[in-house]
Amino acid sequence: MRDLLRKLRAIVEHERALHGDLLPLPPADEASSSSPTSSADSPSPSRTALDDAAPDTDMPNYDLFGNQVDPAEDPSLPPSERIEALIPDDAPYKDADALEAVEQYLADNILVPIDEDRENPVFGVGDPEADLVIIGEAPGRNEDEEGEPFVGRAGQLLDKILDAINFEREDVYITNILKSRPPRNRNPKSEEVDAHLPVLYKQIALIRPAIILTVGKVAGNTLLDRSSSLSNLRDQEHDFYGIPLMATYHPAALLRNSQWKRPTWEDVKLLRTRYDQLRDET
Repeated sequence: MRDLLRKLRAIVEHERALHGDLLPLPPADEASSSSPTSSADSPSPSRTALDDAAPDTDMPNYDLFGNQVDPAEDPSLPPSERIEALIPDDAPYKDADALEAVEQYLADNILVPIDEDRENPVFGVGDPEADLVIIGEAPGRNEDEEGEPFVGRAGQLLDKILDAINFEREDVYITNILKSRPPRNRNPKSEEVDAHLPVLYKQIALIRPAIILTVGKVAGNTLLDRSSSLSNLRDQEHDFYGIPLMATYHPAALLRNSQWKRPTWEDVKLLRTRYDQLRDET
């Protein structure tokens, strides 16, 4: 009986997180020690007492139909836990508690053929506790040579964009979907994304940013699991497992087509405004 009541209480608490307050259930211990006293003689538990009750962290969440909720889709969990749930359980770095451990794993292992041909893995750079994470598609030739993302002409332009909205490169964390350069800078293959994307998930889970900016169509569509034009991705805020995500043009695209500079400027101004709002809320 006690187990049944605890399960029902977990279901109600999950639905309350999704849809607002429901009638509160009494703590499991109180419910299990029921007596013949009438309901009129038994005061209902206060909201404070219910909220202060220690949760059973080992108990999975269930919906009203008794189905276990996928942790990644559970809005009652913090974003870092939801994103951790996307990483395969057999990933050796899943339990890593620092970026350095994940970076070392990446450097020591070949996940897909492009990893064999790289000069250097390009893991990421910046503040490991940054509130803003910027994610591109894949390293280019300059990045492969130096082992750091966004260091060529596109990287210099990204630095100027950041400076225009009052960020230093050291204030943010910059990385890519792929950690190795594809030959001739071609688009990533699906198997390459599948191999490297969990590493990115782990980076995000460890950094715990307040907001994410993707640059380029591939990065935005990959994280949002969509297949849209960049014009349909930008100029709005998306939800990435509880983290606000915005998309804009890749700096390399701006070097090829100057007409995208104005919309990019509008995007990053919106990003800065949203970033400031999030900082004020914390």
